[in-house]
Amino acid sequence: NQAVPACKIEVPERLTVSHEALVKSGLADRCVSIPVREATEADILLVHSEDYLEAVKKTPFMTLEDLKEFTLQYGDVYFHPNIYHCAKLAAGAALQLVDSVMTGKVRNGMALVRPPGHHSMRSAANGFCVFNNVAIAALYAKQKHGAKRVLIVDWDVHHGQGVQYSFEDDPSVLYFSWHRYEHQKFWPNLKESDYDSVGKGKGAGFNVNVPWNKVGMKNSDYLSVFCHVLLPVAYEFCPDLVLVCAGFDSAIGDPEGEMCASPDIFAHLTHLLMNLAGGKLCAVLEGGYNLTSLPQSVCQTVQTLLGDPAPLPVNLDGPCQSALESLHCVRSAHRLYWSCLKHAGRTCTSLFLSTYLIFICVLPCQNLMPTFPIMQIDRLRVWPKIWLSYASSS
Repeated sequence: NQAVPACKIEVPERLTVSHEALVKSGLADRCVSIPVREATEADILLVHSEDYLEAVKKTPFMTLEDLKEFTLQYGDVYFHPNIYHCAKLAAGAALQLVDSVMTGKVRNGMALVRPPGHHSMRSAANGFCVFNNVAIAALYAKQKHGAKRVLIVDWDVHHGQGVQYSFEDDPSVLYFSWHRYEHQKFWPNLKESDYDSVGKGKGAGFNVNVPWNKVGMKNSDYLSVFCHVLLPVAYEFCPDLVLVCAGFDSAIGDPEGEMCASPDIFAHLTHLLMNLAGGKLCAVLEGGYNLTSLPQSVCQTVQTLLGDPAPLPVNLDGPCQSALESLHCVRSAHRLYWSCLKHAGRTCTSLFLSTYLIFICVLPCQNLMPTFPIMQIDRLRVWPKIWLSYASSS
């Protein structure tokens, strides 16, 4: 009865402490609990190859030695006799949430699942991930519910290379990821995680990577990237559905991220995304390994999805120099693809970026409009709504 090798950070307690926090805070009682199902083979094959699926299907019947051997062919992943079942439930939970949101049964929602998914590739498990839950959900939403454009926002501290590879040539899916990078010194150590990987072919411009080249990023850094990169592009893209790879290893205290953003920042990020796609937003848990900041971050996200006002943002002292450099590089790399960024590199000064965050909290939205990069006129009308909504909650 040898024990199966266990991971020390991707543990079952991640889900139990998150659920317990939702119950103790009273948030669970305010939510609609959606029944979970296993993803079907057809669902999984939307993203993954038949050979890979057939290989994973055999894991419940493997001996410990077979599992160890099987695991060696992949990177940073653990296989357990029950992982195939759990991975099907994780993907299926994301699909059930998409069904409920797209049919109007619920406005939005969050799926607390394990194992995570955003590192999993077409024919390979990777980074604790077996099936790519959010990538499957995006293609499922397009296939079953007729979504024309899907926005995937990945705020996990690791780059979701599996999601990027799934959609890098697809202009109907806009993938945004910020991630600890440190000039390719941080896992998964990929060149294609840098800002200049913008997509391929018809998908050029629809892959947006924001590399964090130092640790210790704060609330101001996160909000600056949302306001100056993601939101302008997202409004021009005009998605029918927003999916969030909700990894909370980007919060303070996480041993993987080593960032300094407080859990309440996720309330603001969530609120800003809720103005897109008519409010159709599905968040799916990815990383998050600090058992204190993880449940706090989950509660902040769910509380905002329920419509509660976000807490007052504090210590917004402007983004750091490293964040400004990454932000400027991303805007410049994408100026050819998005009209809202076409003046990037000429008007995007450090002073403008470092002070703009303060202005969004104190100035009336009509005063903000002339200073924001020019957008297509048919999309411009939606901006006063988001700024007014954000200001009212802060």
